[in-house]
This record gives sequence, structure tokens and C-alpha cells, in this order.
Amino acid sequence: MDTPRRVILVTDGDEYTKRALESIARKIGGRCISKSQGNPSKLSGPELVKLIKKAPHDPVLVMFDDSGIIGEGAGETALRYVATHQDIEVLGVVAVAAKTKNKEWTKVDVSIDREGELTPYGVDKFGIADLEVGRINGDTVYCLDELNIPFIVGIGDIGKMARRDSYELGCPITEKAVELILERSGFFESNASTDMADS
Repeated sequence: MDTPRRVILVTDGDEYTKRALESIARKIGGRCISKSQGNPSKLSGPELVKLIKKAPHDPVLVMFDDSGIIGEGAGETALRYVATHQDIEVLGVVAVAAKTKNKEWTKVDVSIDREGELTPYGVDKFGIADLEVGRINGDTVYCLDELNIPFIVGIGDIGKMARRDSYELGCPITEKAVELILERSGFFESNASTDMADS
């Protein structure tokens, strides 16, 4: 069996998110599946797994978006497929807050507010800490609690948050969320030991 591909799932798929993740992937030496961009998601789970397997390097950043559809929409159906696939190792999820009418929410292990500070509270789409501890509202988070996700980081709207996460600034909040997942998963240590074994 092939070595599982190490993947970070991101619950947003607009153009801001794509630009942010492409930039962050370059910085960390990973890959972003740009074709996973869509609002709502256009690619199915099997199509995404094929693209993930073709990516030359881990970690692979993948976008999913339901565009506010009630219940499990196309983005979450694809996310569930990818997250439970035997050839995929999910390192964590960047759960993006939204002003959702449907009050879909998920538990998060930690959030990052728009000042870049870690908080046990959830955050809203503007990156401001909420009143709820350990949960955020979003429109593509419905199924996360049912999946075996090792680490979930909540953040506000990627590339926005009152310009605190703008592309011009390097999307520092989103980058911090991705780096936190990589640290908690032991990605850097396992990569270093693989490099030593190869040399």
C-alpha cells in the first residue's frame, strides 16, 4: 500500500481562500489543490483524492465549500470522502467561521483571533472571539464532529478579517493556523526523520 498522503482540510473555497492557500503552500513547501476552489465545491471526493495523490509534496491543502447549503452539501460530502479515505492522513482542519443562517457549528480544539492570538473561544467571521468555548459557526462544518479529525483550528474569513488576514500581508492568521496543525501533528519531525533516512 502507498504511504498515505498528509492533508490539511480547509472549510472555505472562495477566491480569497485559494490565493491565500497557494501562497502558504509555497512557503511551507507543500501543495494547494487549486482545482478544489469553488463556492460551492465542484469536485467530488474521488476526483479530489486523485488530485491529492498526484501532488508532488506533502502537506496538501484542500478546500471544501457548501456555500450555505443546509445540512450536508457538496463540499461536506466531498470532505467526508477525503477524510475517511484509506490513502489519506488528515493532519487537521482549518474550520472557517461564517455568518450562517442555519447555525451549523463544530467543536474546535483552539481558535486564532484576528490579532493572531490563540483563544479557547470560537471566533466569528471577522476573527473576533465569540462567547462559546470550543466551537464555531460555519457553513461547511456540519460533519466534522462525526469524523476522526485529530486537530481543528477555528479562524475567521480567510483573506479578510477586517484586512488583518489580507493577501498583501501574507495571510498571517491562516498561515498560523496551518503551521499550528503541522506542529501539533508532528509533521516537521516526521519529515526530518524521513530526510535523514533518505540521505
